[in-house]
Amino acid sequence: MDAGLFIYGLYLAAIYSLMAIGISLLWSSVGMVNMAHGATFAIAGYAAYFAADWMMPIVKASIAGPSSMTALAVIIMLAGIATGAVFGVVIYLVAFLPIHDKPNFAVRSLIITLALNLATVQALLYLFGPQQKALPRVFGAGRIDLIGVPVRVDQLVTIITTILLLGGVLLWLRISRKGLEIRAVMQNSEGAALCGISTRWTALPIMMLTGALAGVAAVLLSQSIFVNPTAGATPLIKGLTIALLGGLGSVPGAVFGAILIGFLEAATGAVPFLGQRYVLVVQFAFIVLMLVIRPRGLGGLLDETRE
Repeated sequence: MDAGLFIYGLYLAAIYSLMAIGISLLWSSVGMVNMAHGATFAIAGYAAYFAADWMMPIVKASIAGPSSMTALAVIIMLAGIATGAVFGVVIYLVAFLPIHDKPNFAVRSLIITLALNLATVQALLYLFGPQQKALPRVFGAGRIDLIGVPVRVDQLVTIITTILLLGGVLLWLRISRKGLEIRAVMQNSEGAALCGISTRWTALPIMMLTGALAGVAAVLLSQSIFVNPTAGATPLIKGLTIALLGGLGSVPGAVFGAILIGFLEAATGAVPFLGQRYVLVVQFAFIVLMLVIRPRGLGGLLDETRE
């Protein structure tokens, strides 16, 4: 594989893994498929855009030189993370808290989050219209040589940021008290409840965490695409299908699935007689084939290998 194509595939895998892991975490912990994940993405994108629009004159007036762009990048990222986490609280209050102990919770929550997603998209269309908005390229617009390979700066920043962020999240889940509680709920919610761990209150930090991950994905991906009310539709579909491919609820499976789909998209786009027009066709054909062969997804394969 060409080195530039490899970097592009890794870049796509980084973006998709942020969405897929959020969906898998939520399903494995509270049994909820969050169809409002795309709305979280879109709202975080708008928050990042307005943070950049409002803060850019202030930052440039107070900080001179390249440091101003670094400061603006931090502000934009924090705005996306905070907005995603806050919208996670909204999802918790609307789609989890009122019905988490009711029959058919999984189906009810899916319907409510889907309605919340549609309502959010319509609200964004009403407030801001269908016009696309572009984030400033605060992570850099040029290319650098990496071992003789020209790499876009924003792609490199995305890959490094995702690796550090996901590593930090997995470390937090492993060593912190709240992380241990979340892992206990993921492994056995009934057993966790018998040990005094409340699923009701454990779900809140999980939804804030998954919302924050969607916010990071929105900021990083919006360096290459435009912010608009329906911007979260494709990331939601990709994240959900990758989570299914990885085995819904399996975090390692979601990461592995994101890597496969990212490289598959990069390779498909580079084939002359396929190109970007057939990327989704090839991806979904691959996912369907894998699920026919492995109904439990890649996570089931990883579990068997581990055993």
